[in-house]
This record gives sequence, structure tokens and C-alpha cells, in this order.
Amino acid sequence: MINRRSVLGGGAAAFGAVALATVAAGGDPAEAATRYQELIGDPATTGEELPWPTGLTRQEFRNLKTFDELDFVVYTRQQWHRLGESHAKNIRVHWADGHYTDGIEQHIEDLKGQFAWAPDTRIDKHPIRIAKGTLTSVTGVIRGTFSKPMPDGQGGHIPPTGKSFAVNMATIGIWNRRGVMSEEFLFMDSGTFNRQIGLG
Repeated sequence: MINRRSVLGGGAAAFGAVALATVAAGGDPAEAATRYQELIGDPATTGEELPWPTGLTRQEFRNLKTFDELDFVVYTRQQWHRLGESHAKNIRVHWADGHYTDGIEQHIEDLKGQFAWAPDTRIDKHPIRIAKGTLTSVTGVIRGTFSKPMPDGQGGHIPPTGKSFAVNMATIGIWNRRGVMSEEFLFMDSGTFNRQIGLG
């Protein structure tokens, strides 16, 4: 879920966390962010997860389970042929730097780019899961190692630093009646990421 453009362009998992907590609490964003930190600390450091939400509809539960499978299996194991289980063919994906792409094929190519320079990239936790109707929102911890040259977007490469990363991210998905996302919003803590891999 990280590519060179989104990594260096900005965005923050904190925004996603605030959005999640605000949806859940219906309160002030600043208050919600404080409550989030009090509840769970820094998931990339603690590894803690909040319990699954209660009172979910069948659709909400199914969408969250599908999202777990997406991150923990499909993305982490690079099973790109399965991305259609969670993403519509014409999905619009909004990246952390503000740009967006249309279509599942382009999204697959963007995701593959992550593994070119960090082949051990993985997501194995969703510290917070929220669902409301056709919306889901989850936070995650994305981990990996900058072990291969990273394309710089200008025809060159940045040499690997060998440093590992564990960064908070958040995804908000809009699901359609076919049980797949028609739109996805990705947020991550780019500043921490750049520092961890030695680029900031």
C-alpha cells in the first residue's frame, strides 16, 4: 500500500485514526484522537489491538472479514489474482499524497511496486476495525525492510539502507452491493516511515 510517490508526498495515519475514532464516538476530532492514543498507544510499537466492534450487521462483519483477508493474506502474500475479492474492477483508490488511480489493474501495479524494494512487506494487524453500513475503516501496521533499490520516480533508484519499518496506516473503504470496495482511501504516517528507512 506504499509507493514512492505516496511515501514521500505526505499523508498521515493520524488522520485516519482521528476519522475512525470520530466515526465511532461521534465527538470532537481532537478529543477522539486523544482517546485513541489513551486506548491503544502506538500500535506499531505495542502491537495491541482493540476488540472487534459489537452489534455489526452481517454485511458489516463480512466486509471487515474480507478486509482482514485482503491485508493479511492477499496483500502480504502478493496474491494479486485475488484482489477482485475485495476491490471492484473500476475501483478508485485515493493515495496518502492526494493523487488517485482508477481501476484494479493500476492498483495492482502500484501495490507490486512496494515489494520491488521491500519484498518482505506485510500487514498482520488491524488494531482498530469499524464498520457502518457500506463504510469500513481499519488501522493497520505495515512492516518491512528497505532491502532493494527503490525507484525514485525519475528513472533512477535510491540505494537500499537495509533499515526496517513499522508504520501506522489507515484505510477507509466504501463497499458496493456486490460486496467489494468501489472506493478506497489510504493514509499512513509518512514522516515516521521516511525516518525509519533513513530517507528523512
